[in-house]
Amino acid sequence: MSKGRDRMVYKRPDGNWANKRNDADRASSIHSTQMDAEKAARKMLHNQGGGELTTKGVGGKIRSKDTIAPGNDPFPPRDTEH
Repeated sequence: MSKGRDRMVYKRPDGNWANKRNDADRASSIHSTQMDAEKAARKMLHNQGGGELTTKGVGGKIRSKDTIAPGNDPFPPRDTEH
């Protein structure tokens, strides 16, 4: 189940990348690159007490999921991405 502080990074139709809380109507920030949007989302999640960051690729498919500390990663040994 998704918590309100979890975030998603995705590409908007105008070509920019959005950093958005899952329970929000509008994006928290807009960036020209996916890397910048992901950095901003990580920083915001860390400041809010942790949570899940979901990053979608250009085609809209989920590219990666990462738990940002001090969040609780349910399967820490299986997370080989980071």
